[in-house]
Amino acid sequence: MRLKDKVALITGAASGIGFAIARAFAREGASVAVTDLDLPRTERAAAQIAAEGGHAVPLVMDVTSEQQVEAVTTEVIRALGRLDILVSNAGVQVVSPLEELAFADWRRVLAVHLDGAFLTTRAALRQMYRQGGGSVLYIGSVHSKEASVLKAPYVAGKHGLLGLARLVAKEGAARGVRANVICPGFVRTPLVDRQIPEQAKALGLSEEDVVREVMLKETVDGQFTALEDVAEAAVFLAAFESNALTGQSLVVSHGWHMQ
Repeated sequence: MRLKDKVALITGAASGIGFAIARAFAREGASVAVTDLDLPRTERAAAQIAAEGGHAVPLVMDVTSEQQVEAVTTEVIRALGRLDILVSNAGVQVVSPLEELAFADWRRVLAVHLDGAFLTTRAALRQMYRQGGGSVLYIGSVHSKEASVLKAPYVAGKHGLLGLARLVAKEGAARGVRANVICPGFVRTPLVDRQIPEQAKALGLSEEDVVREVMLKETVDGQFTALEDVAEAAVFLAAFESNALTGQSLVVSHGWHMQ
């Protein structure tokens, strides 16, 4: 198993990409702290991982709260003994033309994506430095590389994760910490499902046209990115042990963005 005896903390892990990564890590031998905003959903996610033979601890954490991030990270280390992998995955989305975008929505999206990434990274690094190493993974997006209309704060936040990962890669290298970004294309998660009718309304298109002509138009095969593909990329990066692969971004998008 590629992650045997490792401990991972994953944000936004009760559903979607975060849950898929948590399941994949557990199958590879890691103990997983499943964190999210809603306790019942987090407990269900951890219970499913346990039913599959894995080890998961459910914890409630708002990544925009400094106090909660510090407390939960401390609890993970107390309960599981160490912290080898952080997956900063929590995310929200607002669909709006920039000229109509509320400042509160701009701040909310950036708070989750960037403040949350900063707070969880800072807390994780302190433990990783003490124990001599670790891996930080940020779940970016093709929107870390491309801009799509109606998504100003999301695009800005996802671009920002590239810079943060590069900084962590440089600061952490001498202390055994690597940092990388996974950039998925559109994955059929609840977050994306909510966007389809919102974009259809904003663009004056049918929902079918949003999927075909907006979301999947630039892919090589007209396919959504699978949860399993993103999770496999996360396992690969988390298990990679040398600084040969740090400060990088891996695009998983059916060819939507090629680099």
